[in-house]
Amino acid sequence: MAKTENLGQIFESERDHLRAVAYRMLGSAVEADDAVQETWLRLNRSDAGSIENLGGWLTTVTARVCLDMLRSRKSRREESFESELVEPIADSSPGTNPEEEALLADSVGVALLVVLDTLTPAERLAFVMHDMFDVSFEEIASVIGRSPQAARQLASRARRRVRGADKERRVDLNRERKVVDTFLAALRAGDFEGLLTVLDPDVLVRVDIPGRPGVPAEVRGAADWARGAVAYSQLARAVQPALVNGSPGLVFAPGRRLTRVLVFKVVGEKIVEFEVIAAPERLGRLNLFVYP
Repeated sequence: MAKTENLGQIFESERDHLRAVAYRMLGSAVEADDAVQETWLRLNRSDAGSIENLGGWLTTVTARVCLDMLRSRKSRREESFESELVEPIADSSPGTNPEEEALLADSVGVALLVVLDTLTPAERLAFVMHDMFDVSFEEIASVIGRSPQAARQLASRARRRVRGADKERRVDLNRERKVVDTFLAALRAGDFEGLLTVLDPDVLVRVDIPGRPGVPAEVRGAADWARGAVAYSQLARAVQPALVNGSPGLVFAPGRRLTRVLVFKVVGEKIVEFEVIAAPERLGRLNLFVYP
């Protein structure tokens, strides 16, 4: 039996575990913290004295909170499909600790988080809770509102997709990131020819217009864009590599203030298209993983 007066101490002893569960479910350190905080609020509103297995109860509630957040995320994505990027894996909102984010991502694997983001909320919950935290299918079934057999099938389907896609995506990410790293090195050096070697001759560059999200200006052709970029190469010191929506990207944050995000499409060894997101309306909605 849990004693109400000891709730805070008991909860703190479980916090790291709950945050690990939430991070693997949500792929965002900030959202994971929000989920854990909501679990604490629900605990305070509950009849804690009647809870026999408080640790299991907290894990189950955290999973339910995360499931609601995933479903809400999916709903927002569908409602704004034409104007927003695909839901990404990690958060760059104010207050995010980049070192903690990096450690969390390393413990899971960035490529795995990308693959998990392709699963349905129920598949993701079943796979994460069973395969990563050894939660029984009976408990998982109570969270998702389905039978234990259905929960088992969801986890099995997710497992097959993860095993197949994770290896392939990991290879793709490594290759694409090398291309973007070469691009960034040339940009920082003001190396016009170096930029041309990594950009497709017909590269398409879309630049978001602040105050007019969804109405980007377009530049076609590597040479024209590279000439302009070289003139501002000194500013590239504030540019850092990042993962944006499962794709390689760059962030520009002088003085730790995010002002630009570049998202790349890489084919083979060339950048064939990228978008420069600058409108505050969109930057405020972006979640990012910035490489340490």
